[in-house]
Amino acid sequence: MTETSTAPYVRYEVGNGFATLTFDSPHNRNALSSRLVAELLQGLDDAAADPAVRGIVLAHTGNTFCAGADLSEASNADPAVAADERTRVMIGVLRRLVETPKPIIAQIDGNVRAGGMGIVAACDVVVAGPGSSFALTEVRIGLAPFMISLTLLPRLSPRAASRYYLTGEKFGADIAEQIGLVTITADDPAAEVARLCAELRKGSPQGLAEAKRLVNAGILAEFDSSAEELAKRSASFFGTPEVQEGMMAFLQRRPPTWAE
Repeated sequence: MTETSTAPYVRYEVGNGFATLTFDSPHNRNALSSRLVAELLQGLDDAAADPAVRGIVLAHTGNTFCAGADLSEASNADPAVAADERTRVMIGVLRRLVETPKPIIAQIDGNVRAGGMGIVAACDVVVAGPGSSFALTEVRIGLAPFMISLTLLPRLSPRAASRYYLTGEKFGADIAEQIGLVTITADDPAAEVARLCAELRKGSPQGLAEAKRLVNAGILAEFDSSAEELAKRSASFFGTPEVQEGMMAFLQRRPPTWAE
């Protein structure tokens, strides 16, 4: 095997009391491949179990934080089966981020799309730099933001959710802060994250855990009441003619038939 094939897709490092999980799969824009998801979950488990870790930072290499589902993987299996599996994996990732008892900070200075938006919304604090851009593009491939709504809708203003769910248009860090997706915009995201980590270190581990639990109780209740229904709705759309056309158009870098 080559060095590239064995290098991790999510790098794990601990320093100054914080675990940094860095998405490092630039060849596919840090898409949520099965390998990246497995390494992310393992990193979250490792950080949660380490008493020396006070919090977690999610960072990225390249110009994309996360591009959402890996559609090249999705095209290689039975659509219904692949959709159901991918949907349940996404539920697991989002829930793990929300449930992890240690604060999670997202450090972003790149593009965030589709499922990546759900990951950002699941984090407790989000710092975005000037190179950040955001979009919910599901409608452009015949879908809707089913699973990621579990974390997005509690963060976004209702008007913003309606606009960006429907249009799929791109917006920057300043708008993301205004509508509640981003906590802080910063010219130097790494420096701002370091400052926030210093503030978090002033909190006790149990105090931080209980504070996060209080803030996220409503989100977890929505997982319990709605995740199964959303999973069924999401899976039912894969394999439909519009989604097949939308995904093919995306992979072929052309407009879908309904946009011509």
